[in-house]
Amino acid sequence: MIRKLTEADRESVMMLVGREPSLNLFIIADVENFGFESDFQELWGEFDAVDGRLKAVLLRYDGSYLPYAEGEFDVQGFAELVLSGKKKEMLSGSSPIVDRLAQKISFTKEKRLFFAELITLQEKGETEAGMNFQINQAGVEDVEAVCSLLDQIQEFSSSAESMRSGMQRRLETRTGRSYFVEKDGKVIAVVSSTAENSLSAMIVGVATHPEYRGQGLASYLMRRLCADLLAENRTVCLFYDNPVAGAIYKRLGFKDIGGWSMMHI
Repeated sequence: MIRKLTEADRESVMMLVGREPSLNLFIIADVENFGFESDFQELWGEFDAVDGRLKAVLLRYDGSYLPYAEGEFDVQGFAELVLSGKKKEMLSGSSPIVDRLAQKISFTKEKRLFFAELITLQEKGETEAGMNFQINQAGVEDVEAVCSLLDQIQEFSSSAESMRSGMQRRLETRTGRSYFVEKDGKVIAVVSSTAENSLSAMIVGVATHPEYRGQGLASYLMRRLCADLLAENRTVCLFYDNPVAGAIYKRLGFKDIGGWSMMHI
C-alpha cells in the first residue's frame, strides 16, 4: 500500500532512511529542514501488507523525485506518482533503484555518477600550496564573488541563476556552507557542502580558477571542510564522474559505495 506521508510518519521514515544515511542524505536533510507540509515538498511511502512496516519512500522536492527502498517495492506505483506530478524534471537516486523505475518512465537525458563516502580523513601527504592562503567561510554577502569564479568554469557556467539562488538558500537555511581562498580581492578556489543534516553532508561545487590549478588549492579546502564536518559527527559524501578527480578524493580517504543516477524527465 502506498500513501502520502505526514508528520506522524517521521519516526518511521527516519528509521528507514537512517540505515543508509549516506545514500539517503537528501531525504534526511529535506525531512529535517522542511518537514512534510511544504508546498514544494511531498513524501509518499509504501507499507508492507503483512506487518505494516514502511519499506520504501518517494520524495518530491519541486520537480525532482528521489526514491529509496529496502528490497522489493511497488515500481509501477512509484512511477505513476512521478508521471502524475504537475511539475516533473528529474528522477535521481541510487542506480539500482532508479534503473527499475527507468523501465516505466521515458527520459530525455541521463547521467551516471560514482557515489563516494568519507568516514575517516587520511593524514596529509604532499605539502599543499594552499597553506599559504587564508581560508574564508562564505556569508550571503559573498555569493556573487564565489559565483563569479564558478561562471568561469565550464561545468558550472550554464546554470548561473540557479547556482546563485541555490547557494544563497543553502547559506540562509544553514543546510550548506562554502569555504574559499582569494587573491588580489578575487575568489580563486572554492568548495561547498549541501544537504547538511544530523548524520551526513554532501560536497559540491569544487572549483579552482584555471590560472591557479595544480597547486593543491582544492585539496586544501576539501581537507578543511571535510575535517569540520567529520568533527560534527557527519559522514561526508560526494558524486564524481571524472577519474582524475576521483583519485584526488580517494587520497583524502573517500571510498566508492555505489552508483548514482540522474534522469531528466
